[in-house]
Amino acid sequence: MIGLAIRTLRHRKGAFAGAFVALLCAAALVCACLMLLETGLRGAVAPERYAGTPLVVAADQYVRESVDKGKGRTKTKAKPLTERAWLPVSAAAELRRAPGVTKVITEVTFPFGGFTGHGWESAGLTPFTIAQGREPRAAGEVVVDARAGLAVGDRLRGRRVVGVTAQALPSQDTVFLSTAEARRLAGRPDLVSAIGVFASGDVPLPRGAVAYTGDERGRLEFLDAEQARVSLISMGGALAGTSLLVAILVVVGTFALSVQQRHRELALLRAVAATPKQVRELVTGEALLVGVAAGALGAGAGMGLGVWLHATFVALGTTPANLRLVVSPFPPLVAFVATLGAALAAARVSARRIARIRPVEALGEAALDRGRLPWWRAVVGLACLAGGVVLALVLSGLRTEAAATPVTMLTALLWTVAVTLLGPLLARAAARVLPLRAAGVSGFLAARNLRATPQGLASVLSPLTLLVAMTCTILFAPATVGQAALEQAGAGLRAGYVVVGADAAALAEVPGVEAATPVLRTTVRVGLDKFSAQALAYDPRTVDLGVTEGSMDGFGAKDVAVSTSAAARLGIGVGDPLRLTLGDGTPARLTVTALYARGLGFGELTLPYELVPRHVDDPSGVVLVSAPTLGAGALAAALPDGAELSEASGNAAPGGGANQQATLVALGLIIAFTAIAVVNTVAMATSGRVRELAALRLAGTTKRQVLRMLRLETLGAALVAAALGTGIALVTLAAFGSGMTGSAAPYVPVGTYALVITAATGLALLATSVPARLALRVRPAAAVASR
Repeated sequence: MIGLAIRTLRHRKGAFAGAFVALLCAAALVCACLMLLETGLRGAVAPERYAGTPLVVAADQYVRESVDKGKGRTKTKAKPLTERAWLPVSAAAELRRAPGVTKVITEVTFPFGGFTGHGWESAGLTPFTIAQGREPRAAGEVVVDARAGLAVGDRLRGRRVVGVTAQALPSQDTVFLSTAEARRLAGRPDLVSAIGVFASGDVPLPRGAVAYTGDERGRLEFLDAEQARVSLISMGGALAGTSLLVAILVVVGTFALSVQQRHRELALLRAVAATPKQVRELVTGEALLVGVAAGALGAGAGMGLGVWLHATFVALGTTPANLRLVVSPFPPLVAFVATLGAALAAARVSARRIARIRPVEALGEAALDRGRLPWWRAVVGLACLAGGVVLALVLSGLRTEAAATPVTMLTALLWTVAVTLLGPLLARAAARVLPLRAAGVSGFLAARNLRATPQGLASVLSPLTLLVAMTCTILFAPATVGQAALEQAGAGLRAGYVVVGADAAALAEVPGVEAATPVLRTTVRVGLDKFSAQALAYDPRTVDLGVTEGSMDGFGAKDVAVSTSAAARLGIGVGDPLRLTLGDGTPARLTVTALYARGLGFGELTLPYELVPRHVDDPSGVVLVSAPTLGAGALAAALPDGAELSEASGNAAPGGGANQQATLVALGLIIAFTAIAVVNTVAMATSGRVRELAALRLAGTTKRQVLRMLRLETLGAALVAAALGTGIALVTLAAFGSGMTGSAAPYVPVGTYALVITAATGLALLATSVPARLALRVRPAAAVASR
């Protein structure tokens, strides 16, 4: 049968072009997502500052917790910290006394404007050497690196440049201060961020210290790289799974349409004594050949797509440039195998009906599309509907984006699979409802066609519904959370201004300023679960959290306020103790004094301000200023040099930022793939009707009437798909919003929604018009007589 399959492909290239395109795009998408996943799992970061130090000792950058697995077994799980953990300076003295140690170098790391600041004591870690000038000695002196573009005698942030190094690091701008000044600015006089050790053998480590060698030094140096690795693992895995499910759905639909268009040919084979096994082998052989070619080319294209995705994430700032993309045979191989498997499965499913019917019925089945639904499709379709309901209920109880996002995509997909399986029934119902007859002769023909061929309408409905449902879900899920956060922040902000780069105490002394509240954003972990948090000196004149239980009066150093959603996750209430781990790994035991409703706008936990600055990498934060009688100009005039003033608004709410943009870029590829599937399927459906269109021409129908008929059919399909896709998206978004925002009303910008529907309809019309015009160029008699 392979030989016959090869001859079939050779003479019917157009019939398999759509399946080839769908499989190629599927392989590319899956391969690119798997490259991100593998980079997260195996990606390495080469050290820069620590490149000249064989062993770096630092604090553990993970929070760890032992989990009881039952039967006396335990497993220790670890999650990365979001801030740098520090070691006591006494650890350096302990290492100096260790046998075999020849040199110990301590360092502190802290933000210094757009630079990374260090004490000159740590220059030997790279090593840095002076090319011009000398090392810093006094508090007002700095040494800059070779790429800073400054010379000895220049000024940098109020300090005099006394030296320029001969070296510069590839991905960071470095500034050195005197050792004493660096420790003062770091705000941790009794701690160090890392210790470089030069030794001739193994070194015993101080308590709580971890040794970093090789590429592990890079992971310590670039903590954001470790965070990026975790994000790539979760994003790559979720997107690869979603892409594969979408691909299977699209490929099955494409092959079903291809087999449907060849029903007469396959029926003829059955009528001349071909066995069901031979028909299945023929279709499977065709799928094998198309799958091998498309899978190989798509996997190759996917590697290029993976490189582009990685470069895009680097440009967005979600992935450090020095987190190198892992390129290995694993992603293209898995993508090839998955694509080939999808092709074979799609072919078997598509050929099932024509292979099982009796030869005497085959030509009759091919001549008349009754739109019957096989019992197995009805059962599986109803099961998918039930599964969609279950997933929607599960989704309504998820309160974190990391958990809710993949379930959201899966819920929309499951509803779409149900629509695809039950498509012929939905198509028959839609054909009876659509008011096409009112559009004259073309409308009458369109209505009759849709009623006579519900399978054809169903094949177009599936990708169009998928496009509308997935696009609306992908666009409006983050928009729903973002809008709720903006509304909560807008309702809770009492301050009139936000100031960056100024001291809250100094601002409070400005005449006309009623209150100045410093605010820091951070993250904490309760157990291994991560929560967004803010630290502030609570003042009702600047912030109203929307307290529902307890009180913020007297909010002090041992208190914590918790959002109602976080309290539900943790199962705690007012008066309960809460053990948490701060961003740098420091444990804290606090007491819940209040629950509040505006967690999306202000963070899931609110901590006392005095607790946090020593435990974050950048303690600058912002200051909320309430000055009802003071204009923006007058307040700006009172600010120190370099401070920035803006009016308080919803932009103070925590947002997804670059991470959300990266997710939308990746999910946008799924939208693009689905859009290609729409064009592909509609074009295939139109191209397969060449004889039908020629017969209409011979019966006296004009080209204009035929084209109008096709456009009306497509518009009818687009209308039904828009209704189905919108319904799927609304149900999914309602469940998503119930869990994430507490409201089942999603945020759907009318303009964006209209653009989605218009784009889907436009793509379908374009995919109909172009092949239809090409088909109508052929003389009707020649088209009817063609093979």
